[in-house]
Amino acid sequence: MKAGIVGLPNVGKSTLFNCLSNAKAQSANFPFCTIEPNVGVVNVPDPRLKKLEELVNPERVIPATVEIVDIAGLVKGASKGEGLGNQFLGNIRETDAIIHVLRCFNNDNIVHVDGSVDPIRDKETIDIELQLKDLETVEKKLEKVKRAARTGNKEAIKEEEALVKVKDALESGISVRAVDLSEEIRKEYIKPLQFITDKPVLYLCNVDDEAAVSGNDYVDQVKEAVKDENAEVLVLAVGTEADITELEDYEERQEFLADMGLEEPGSAKLIRAAYKLLDQQTYFTAGEKEVRAWTVKIGATAPQAAGVIHTDFEKGFIRAEVIKYDTYVDYGSEAKVKEAGKLKVEGKEYIVQDGDVMHFLFNV
Repeated sequence: MKAGIVGLPNVGKSTLFNCLSNAKAQSANFPFCTIEPNVGVVNVPDPRLKKLEELVNPERVIPATVEIVDIAGLVKGASKGEGLGNQFLGNIRETDAIIHVLRCFNNDNIVHVDGSVDPIRDKETIDIELQLKDLETVEKKLEKVKRAARTGNKEAIKEEEALVKVKDALESGISVRAVDLSEEIRKEYIKPLQFITDKPVLYLCNVDDEAAVSGNDYVDQVKEAVKDENAEVLVLAVGTEADITELEDYEERQEFLADMGLEEPGSAKLIRAAYKLLDQQTYFTAGEKEVRAWTVKIGATAPQAAGVIHTDFEKGFIRAEVIKYDTYVDYGSEAKVKEAGKLKVEGKEYIVQDGDVMHFLFNV
């Protein structure tokens, strides 16, 4: 699963990417520094994994990961190919969620592509370009569907109604994710078209040190502007976070964070938020050889969770042995959980819960 970092040129996307991953994306004080998308695989911070490691003492520990993609900066006219528009829009279409970086700090030494700091204007610039690209997509599809609908094809008539609703919304400046459609209609007719503005979005306000904890007026403006979007807003001093990640000494990092009034790096919050944005959750396997966090979609069944480990596990699924994370911690070991009769045996219909410690029985 991929989360794409988007925003205007020079808002801190590549610095954020470097902060999140060990890959070093080029970042500089001029537009279009990033041309090809940079991709980094980032560990999802999870204190539960550390606790399981303490209890089990395995040979190795493997965290869950999320893929972060740093995409070229977008400018007005991108939907018509301006700047790196077509490339940008193609790259973002391949991601599953969007982290939209907005510049919310003043600094005369860092050039703004539009000459002044205004996160709401910046947000609208990108929204409009993405909506215009989606409008192209829906118009092309509608041409074909209308022809089929004119023959009386009931499915085509139904699809046409949904697409017209999407087209009208986009023409009114409303993103596809905000259009009121049933889950069935979305799954059948909307999802296959991979609309860019249908992807879940998280707004990241890039601030200076002073605003890292409580935000500033720019952040308040962003929160007000997106309040009806069902989107999360995170505040991060990206430049400072990048400096913190450069410190190799753990104690130094903690002191730096404490001076800023933070308990943990904001980047850790962002990675967890991106994971949630992608509709992901974690289950664990725990044994002497390995303690590992596995990623599954929220709502996944036990066989689907088994399939994440190996497709054969899903095909030959018999049952799952499940221990709730809190129960595992309370009793201190799998053996003690079994002794207390707290290990649950679940079948094919079981819906995996975040934090489940699982063991699968299968037959191929």
